[in-house]
Amino acid sequence: MKEHGKREYKVYEADADAVYDEEYTIDLSTLKPTIAFPHLPENTKTIDEITEDIKIDQVVIGSCTNGRLDDLRIAAKVLQGRHVAEGMRCIVIPATQKIYLQAMEEGLLKTFIEAGAIVSTPTCGPCLGGYMGILAEGERCVSTTNRNFVGRMGHVSSEIYLASPAIAAASAVAGKIFCPCKL
Repeated sequence: MKEHGKREYKVYEADADAVYDEEYTIDLSTLKPTIAFPHLPENTKTIDEITEDIKIDQVVIGSCTNGRLDDLRIAAKVLQGRHVAEGMRCIVIPATQKIYLQAMEEGLLKTFIEAGAIVSTPTCGPCLGGYMGILAEGERCVSTTNRNFVGRMGHVSSEIYLASPAIAAASAVAGKIFCPCKL
């Protein structure tokens, strides 16, 4: 809040004597990479549940909502020293000018470009089917954006698979939905 806001803010916390109906403990080390299949974000499968090769035409890493610097660092780490698959469109979109500049200073943009990706300035574009990366009939995309409903990124028969930056980058290299652990 201090970094991004100018107004005073209030932090809300539970009372020390708060009582909860239930408490959940999640061991994060047991979670598996998960992909949201078309056409709803809740239509998910873990990477090990995907048994068939799902060929893709495009990867989108970033957007106004999911182009954080950490996301770009993760994707660049996967793409470092690798190249996107032949015929693959890989589009990287930092969320803000500040993130774009920091990614440039850290050499992340160079990594993306050397890997064969296209780096855009922060903007709306393929995520909402506006321009740059609009999906054609029957095309498939792995995207780190937050929506995958029918027609979101282009033609109504296209498919959008939502994934983490690591899975998206690995998929760009493999030309299909792919786990970075196998690169």
